[in-house]
Amino acid sequence: MATKADLIVGIQWGDEGKGKIVDALASKYDMVCRSQGGHNAGHTIWVEGVKYALHLIPSGVLNPKAINVVGNGVVLSPESIIKEMEQFDNLEGRLFISDKAHLNLSYHSLIDQARERLKGDKAIGTTGKGIGPSYADKINRGGVRVGELLDPERLTNSIIEYFEQNRAIFDVFEIATPNKAELLAELEGFKSKLAPFITDTTQMVWKALDEENKKVLLEGAQGTLLDIDHGTYPYVTSSSTVSAGACTGLGINPKDIGKVIGIVKAYCTRVGNGPFPSEDFGEDGKRLGEQGHEFGTTTGRARRCGWFDAVATRHACRLNGVDELSLMKLDVLDGFDEVKLCVAYEYNGEEIDYMPADLDAVKPIYKTFKGWTNSAGVREFDKLPKDAQDFVKTIEEISKTKVGIISTSPERDDTIIL
Repeated sequence: MATKADLIVGIQWGDEGKGKIVDALASKYDMVCRSQGGHNAGHTIWVEGVKYALHLIPSGVLNPKAINVVGNGVVLSPESIIKEMEQFDNLEGRLFISDKAHLNLSYHSLIDQARERLKGDKAIGTTGKGIGPSYADKINRGGVRVGELLDPERLTNSIIEYFEQNRAIFDVFEIATPNKAELLAELEGFKSKLAPFITDTTQMVWKALDEENKKVLLEGAQGTLLDIDHGTYPYVTSSSTVSAGACTGLGINPKDIGKVIGIVKAYCTRVGNGPFPSEDFGEDGKRLGEQGHEFGTTTGRARRCGWFDAVATRHACRLNGVDELSLMKLDVLDGFDEVKLCVAYEYNGEEIDYMPADLDAVKPIYKTFKGWTNSAGVREFDKLPKDAQDFVKTIEEISKTKVGIISTSPERDDTIIL
């Protein structure tokens, strides 16, 4: 009988701490698969005091027994993944990259940065890593796929032809056509490093589920509120970050999905521009950023910070079919006089309990809790401060979703399992 693949999904605007949970769970799984996004995403994992920052390689890489799959829904920067692979010993037989994943090459980041400059104060606030242009080429049917790296000469000609066809656009962006010999040399270098890892990962995952009864864990990048369809458009990423996106991003069907675990922080952050109803512009927001070390894994830029939004969480849980929540970074709330939780919105003079499309028009309605201390490092729910326990129970009540895991520090073992 075929097995089901369990899934980890971010419930907020990304940066929820998915890496720690995937790392903690990976020891129980035979295969960890990444379904979408690019090297604009970053998972930070702490193991025995050592920090690992992952961008493209699935978080299961820190489990020596786990197979790691980069699926077809990912846009892959060869340069970035090669650099990332250098952190680890020989990955052959442990890392596999879909031949149908699309390449994110250096000119994609140049396009990305040029577009942001031209938008001025209406810029989305992208990382400038070329993710959007790479996905745009894919949808426009003008992209190049990882499997094409295996024939560098043909791929070189294809890219040069792409530049010739789009010369007017590249002139506006002030991006020169690559030197053919230099481009060929670069692509041959990528091939020499990546060829052993390129394969049909769809068949791999099917075989793992259908024939080998492997335990498979799926992970994405970013979070639900950055989904191209269901996020705070246009301030979103360029791929499907919700649980359904894992199906198209790996070539599996909805019946293949088992347990869905949603990851949330005990407060909210987002990077870049766009609406953020529970953002705190005062000292509390600044303090959340400082205590939570809220700086991007990929860019290093400071994240905007605010209080936990239970309305958005309920919306995202329903959208993703979440079975249980993992509540991350509860310890960051230690020491506040008061802790707030957004339980409803004010919208056009009315109180609502859902997310409208126009989030710019909503104001948060908060429930306030007395602050607490000493949640850091706690590993049993009953040993949490009473107010912290009440905070967690209210999240469950408003979001209509069970909290199954609570993280109380970056360390792997500082985790409460409920």
